[in-house]
Amino acid sequence: MLDLQKLMGQMQGMSEQLQREAQQLTVKLDRAETIFYQAVVNQASLNQQSEQFRDRYIFNCAEPVEALSEIQAISPISTPHIVLATDGSQIAPSRHEIAYCYLINIGRVAIHYNSGIYPLLDNVPEVFYKTEDLYKARQWGIQTEQWMTFKRTVAENVALANLAIETLASSPKSPLLTFTDGALVHWEFDEIAAEARSQLLPDILAAWDELKARRIPLAGYISAPRAAETTNFLRLQICPFEQPDCKTHCGDAKPLDSAPCSQIQPLRDGTLWSRLLKVGECSPFWKSHARILQEYGEHQIYFCYLHVGTEIARIEMPAWTALDVELRSQALQIILAQVQKGYGYPVALAEAHNQAVVTGSDRRRFFAILEQQMVKSGLRNVTTSYKESRKRSSIA
Repeated sequence: MLDLQKLMGQMQGMSEQLQREAQQLTVKLDRAETIFYQAVVNQASLNQQSEQFRDRYIFNCAEPVEALSEIQAISPISTPHIVLATDGSQIAPSRHEIAYCYLINIGRVAIHYNSGIYPLLDNVPEVFYKTEDLYKARQWGIQTEQWMTFKRTVAENVALANLAIETLASSPKSPLLTFTDGALVHWEFDEIAAEARSQLLPDILAAWDELKARRIPLAGYISAPRAAETTNFLRLQICPFEQPDCKTHCGDAKPLDSAPCSQIQPLRDGTLWSRLLKVGECSPFWKSHARILQEYGEHQIYFCYLHVGTEIARIEMPAWTALDVELRSQALQIILAQVQKGYGYPVALAEAHNQAVVTGSDRRRFFAILEQQMVKSGLRNVTTSYKESRKRSSIA
């Protein structure tokens, strides 16, 4: 049991540190706002510089594809429409359980607004127990728990595309939005071997191909975003060097916090856009240049920041949604309506999470059923490890 009394002194020191950081952040935010309006004037040259010297930056910098001053007011949709969402959860493998396996559960939601059709709220569980599911990824230095998370990401996207195809067949005229909780730029895939990515990314891109072929918009909703891709673009405005080269001018030989462009770091995008946007307003769209996107083919990812009232959310869309004026507008209007209906967070995403989540009691029932099946199959001595048994019967 946690001794909160012993933590109180540390809490006070932490609070004082956060207060100092908040004051420093306000100063950097004021500075960043001034630099932003300077960048508005110099955007053409900054875009050219970004394209020409991108390989010399030590930071990831997005590219604005619209005028920086182009802030658009979004109105929530009020006509009949459909929102589809998926989310995933899992039971991680444990060597202390009766069998070494894992389970992925995908929550699915299809909500028909102003149509009188009952919503779909269900989940699709799948258990993985074969040798290739449990140990194959270790040849690439990936632990089973991490591989399970990657497989869940793939399953969420495949399930979403399949749900969209089914829904479109029954309601071909209603505006649709396929919705995911989190990024469409899968940064985590960039950290694993190319052969491992080849087991994951093609299935996601194939699912997106199905959506693109049917002109079904796709969006990823990121709450409390921590990216700095747009504030990194502002670093180009304050770089004093005619030819930027981070490693040469501001590399390891010098402390990075002394670099000229560090005066607005570590300012996050969401913090900056909270100063620039009003409720219901959307920032200009940006093209991400994350390295993993080199393997996305025609599904390049664009993003914007949307002031939904309770927060600044990052909205990511593939090119075929973001660059299509009709689909983009449809997606943003539905997203804003979702947040309003959900009192600060999209209804469909919250419900998909609720459908996907695996509770402690679900976990116990899962292993109880598994134990029954193993005994029925003739297996003997089916039990948990002594450690697990002792933890479950602790007298503390």
